[in-house]
Amino acid sequence: MSSPQSPSKTRPVLIVAGVAVAATLLGLVSYTATKPADPSASGSSSAAEVSAAEEAGVYEELEKYARRDASDGLALGRADAPVVLIEYADFKCGYCGQFARDTEPALVEKYVENGTLRIEWRNFPIFGEESEAVARASWAAGRQGRFWQFHKAAYAEGAKEKGFGAERLRALAAEAGVPDLARFGKDAESAAAREAVRKDQEQGYALGASSTPSFLVNGRPIAGAQPLETFTEAIEAAASRARTSAKGSR
Repeated sequence: MSSPQSPSKTRPVLIVAGVAVAATLLGLVSYTATKPADPSASGSSSAAEVSAAEEAGVYEELEKYARRDASDGLALGRADAPVVLIEYADFKCGYCGQFARDTEPALVEKYVENGTLRIEWRNFPIFGEESEAVARASWAAGRQGRFWQFHKAAYAEGAKEKGFGAERLRALAAEAGVPDLARFGKDAESAAAREAVRKDQEQGYALGASSTPSFLVNGRPIAGAQPLETFTEAIEAAASRARTSAKGSR
């Protein structure tokens, strides 16, 4: 079985102690849960049977990874939502697509729309040049307020099998309703896009994520495309902790 590409230069030498503990667990569970089955898998991965959330608990240090930036084009939901789900994913990852199609819409309907949950995307391209290219393209779409529409198009059933070459990315942008395609093309190839993707990627490696998808729910690691119930349990627990904390601070 092959491992996803992970440039050693992006791995930090030192991580604070609390994060290191979570990173070790997230890395081990994430890799065994979602590593690509073989070189021809193009990012597909085996289903996870163990949730890191059940074993790792909550790490306060990891809660600080939530940006809560109201202008973040790669986020969905209120910046002040009590719960933040951070997703580290690759558009070529089959199980990331499964989560995007089957699980995420239910979370949006149940928790994002009522203000409980905010979803923050982190580009974590680990399957080569096309992964890097589509990550930059998604960022470029976000610059024009169409990231989530691009996300939906790129994760549609059968989309990744068509590849993510330049013409295909432009077609996905058009499908997503990106208004200025010329700007989209320039933004996708810009130094700013490369830097934004690099930062997200390095953050994922710092956390010990070695395959996709990997998640944090208010500092609680979850590895792999887990069932909907795993996420609802984590979100409900996080919301309950947030309510208790808010009462205690009054």
